Amino acid sequence: MPDMMSALPVSGLMETWVLPVLLALGLAAASGLRIFVPLFMAALAAKFQLFGIELNDGMLWMTSNTAIAALGLATIIEIVSDKVPVLDNALHAVGLIARPVAGAMVAGSMFVGLDPTAAAIAGIIVGAPTALAFGAAQGGTRAASTLSTAGMANPLLSVVDDVMSVGTVLIAFLMPLLIPVVVLIGFLVLRSVYRHWRKGNAPTALPTLSARRRT
Repeated sequence: MPDMMSALPVSGLMETWVLPVLLALGLAAASGLRIFVPLFMAALAAKFQLFGIELNDGMLWMTSNTAIAALGLATIIEIVSDKVPVLDNALHAVGLIARPVAGAMVAGSMFVGLDPTAAAIAGIIVGAPTALAFGAAQGGTRAASTLSTAGMANPLLSVVDDVMSVGTVLIAFLMPLLIPVVVLIGFLVLRSVYRHWRKGNAPTALPTLSARRRT
């Protein structure tokens, strides 16, 4: 009997905080790469009761047919636009604000055991900075690619972002305990690519000047 009583608080902690935080972290990270993909996938999962996903009462509007259709259309427009020159830069500029907002929304929707206000606050705390960090890393990588390849590699990077965003959401749904590792690896990969291209595009004026001085 004491063992059962002691297990109840642990189970409640897992359901109310630990699993929602892991889900929120994964979906927010995916929002930093694609604004609408995590929202759309979370809405579909909750609508059709997939992966045991439920949404907080304050976000149940996402499961309506109208909301799912709108999120699906927005997802398609975002994915296509990000592969078109000029449009991709405009999309990233808008994403500076939209990604943290989307990250906070989708993260807050995972806190089913909290009232809507507390869930929204938790979503802001977990989701906004995570989405902002991934969005900044992605933006830096895309800027470095634009400088070093004249934008030729940007469509390929966009496809990679699509895969990473969808994959991160699926891992969050299926294996949430792996999310901290996945998020860390994903961020390090983005930062590594950014540093590689930035180094390759570094100005050569300073080495030339130093060589002249030696001669």
